[in-house]
Amino acid sequence: MEQEISRKIRETRKSLGITLKELSEKTQLSISFLSQVERGVCSMTLTSLKKIADALGIPIGSLLDIGEQASFVNRKDNEIILDLERSYVRYVPLSSKFDNRKLEGLLLTMEPHYCEQEVMVHNGEEFYYIMSGTATFIIDGKEFEVEEGEVIHFPSTLPHQTINRQSCELKMLCVTTPAIF
Repeated sequence: MEQEISRKIRETRKSLGITLKELSEKTQLSISFLSQVERGVCSMTLTSLKKIADALGIPIGSLLDIGEQASFVNRKDNEIILDLERSYVRYVPLSSKFDNRKLEGLLLTMEPHYCEQEVMVHNGEEFYYIMSGTATFIIDGKEFEVEEGEVIHFPSTLPHQTINRQSCELKMLCVTTPAIF
């Protein structure tokens, strides 16, 4: 899937006549990172992908081939799994698609002993319920350890990243604003 996303980003950027430098300025992502993304040699976070899609003026779903759901209910047999970022074994979008939706629900599974490399800052809020494992969140320079059955909720405008220091997978229900897909 990442190779297909990389190809679509490169083709869209070129068809719009946007240089890597211009895309870098619009996204606040480095030219070298964007070049690596387009060549499919590095993975990206959903936040980075959203910045790229916004800068290109396209919906993020057009890069991911996520179909529109005709129902407000997501059935388990229709689960969409995104292998977008190597830090997460699975990204499973949970939200239905409808106009003016504000929330994005995701089921995230993070590899053991993994630290998100990218410190993220964006508009909105993030809410995480830890289903299994223990997550360490670094938010605005402060560390918060959140265990199974616990919740953390914070403004996404603060610099933040997630770490799994455990030797088991970390499973989290995440609800964010604004909607991503």
